[in-house]
Amino acid sequence: MNIPIKSHIDIGDVIRAARKSQHLRQDDAAGSIGVSENFLGKVERGSGSVHWGKLFQVLEGLGIRVIVDVPDDVGPVLEKLKARHAGKDNHE
Repeated sequence: MNIPIKSHIDIGDVIRAARKSQHLRQDDAAGSIGVSENFLGKVERGSGSVHWGKLFQVLEGLGIRVIVDVPDDVGPVLEKLKARHAGKDNHE
């Protein structure tokens, strides 16, 4: 199912719905994902200030994939950026 996300509130609602559809209490979900219950609550309420890494940890933990639909001309620029990042990773 594809759901348009236009704000942090939207993503919070999706995360809450995913957790509830799996019949998980907030504290149980947070524990199994490896984040605090406080953090998961902030995410579900759509807080505008959350740690990106932990947000993606929550998404992955609940089986939510993020796909970004971009204009076709973004692809070539993105490939160049990825190649540049890969080169930096090889030098570390």
